[in-house]
Amino acid sequence: MAEQMQHTFKPGKLYLIPNSLGGSAPLEVLPLSITKKIEEIDFFIVENEKTARKFIKQVVPSKPQPSLHFEIINKYTKPEDLPEFLNPCLEGKDIGVISEAGCPGIADPGADVVKIAHSKNIRVIPLVGPSSIFLTLMSSGLNGQNFAFHGYLPIDKSERKGEIKRLERISLEQNQAQIFIETPYRNQKFLEDLLQNLNPNTTLCIGCEVTLSSEFILTRTVREWKKIKIDLQKRPTIFIFQKEQ
Repeated sequence: MAEQMQHTFKPGKLYLIPNSLGGSAPLEVLPLSITKKIEEIDFFIVENEKTARKFIKQVVPSKPQPSLHFEIINKYTKPEDLPEFLNPCLEGKDIGVISEAGCPGIADPGADVVKIAHSKNIRVIPLVGPSSIFLTLMSSGLNGQNFAFHGYLPIDKSERKGEIKRLERISLEQNQAQIFIETPYRNQKFLEDLLQNLNPNTTLCIGCEVTLSSEFILTRTVREWKKIKIDLQKRPTIFIFQKEQ
């Protein structure tokens, strides 16, 4: 009998639940499938419990908050604690990983716990939602078949200059779009560094506050960008450049 139960038991699934970007109303950018899945799940892995509770309440106002259970994954989480976060799945319950903004695991915590889920034969199911990285790339006109996402460049000025030059060479040699993010309060300085160190003919796309009413996505050469005044300070922004022949 015990052997039969072992064969019929099914672990829960790990759902990757996207969030809205930059404070936009979740139900304006997320499909109905997100609402249905949050209605069914009580166990969540999140970066911040307070904002996750707020998100869940916005998406499913009727869901009882006391029934929710949260595990926190951020830069302070110990790697050895992550396997225990998946215990509900091993007991047959589904778990949702909620991003702070956009899609879990892409420029956002979550990849480590997803990797562990695979090792435990827990099925991982990604749900559809917005990613500012991919939405900007889609809108850029740059190479969507060969691209690299680098996250943040070094803060040190000389190191950053060297990395911009190196990646610009790669973009030319490999016909590859180069994608970056920066801490919002450093956006303006980052743009200045790009304009100072990239070739005037290199193409640069800026995607600012994607999916918000204030959304701004524009592709121009570096030479043209130097004539444009734009305020990116404290505004979530994606930068993509590519040098072409």
